[in-house]
Amino acid sequence: MEGNAPKPVKYTISRKVDAFFMSVQHAFSFAFRFFGEVTRPPFHFKEVVRQCYNIGYKSLPLISLTGFITGLVFTKQSRPSLADFGATSWLPSLVSIAIMRALAPLVTALICSGKAGSNIGAELGSMKVTEQIDAMEVSAINPYKFLVVTRVLAITLMLPLLTFYSAFVGLMGSFLDINAHEQTSFITFFENAFSTISFLDYFTSLVKALVFGFTIGIVSSYKGFHASKGTMGVGIAANSAVVTSMFLVFIEEITIVQISNFLRGS
Repeated sequence: MEGNAPKPVKYTISRKVDAFFMSVQHAFSFAFRFFGEVTRPPFHFKEVVRQCYNIGYKSLPLISLTGFITGLVFTKQSRPSLADFGATSWLPSLVSIAIMRALAPLVTALICSGKAGSNIGAELGSMKVTEQIDAMEVSAINPYKFLVVTRVLAITLMLPLLTFYSAFVGLMGSFLDINAHEQTSFITFFENAFSTISFLDYFTSLVKALVFGFTIGIVSSYKGFHASKGTMGVGIAANSAVVTSMFLVFIEEITIVQISNFLRGS
């Protein structure tokens, strides 16, 4: 009868804490392995290009629509506040700063997390539960190199391009609204918009995009690479990839903003 006694609460909590830190250590090992594998041959350039096409080119319609609406809506929402002070002429500067510093990198990362991240998690998850990854190891193919490194590289390279494209499309949406209300010309709008953007703004957006892209790629690959529980695990991996990626993107956004504000203040 003593063998059926419930386990002490402290013992159960300790097991859960140990399991949590072990999973964190395993995730960091998975991530740091990327830096060792990416510099070693063979280099799967064709697979990288294919993933760039899937992640970058196929995301353009959604990025275009979202970026355009973001710039348009932000301009409409900002106009009444500036109009109260008779400062609607500041709209191009305000919109450009908001889009370049925050909206473009963050919105693009969230979209790619939902679209590309879920695809990576589901694709690798299905390969894991159907034992295709194990078959690659038997065939003397490094599955981490072929599946993980190529996808992480692709999304890390594509996200900066998509970010600056999204920023441009957002500014175009803002221009159409400002031109319709204030009759501001195209040249005047972009002169005012870019006059307030510094090199640090461009650099910060680039760093954000690179960090966000790496995070989405490595988290999605990790969740898919370690999927389990059959077909149900594929859905769990895809969902967990999106949720975890978005959470980490917000944490990184806060951190990078604090650092950039410190540098800007100095």
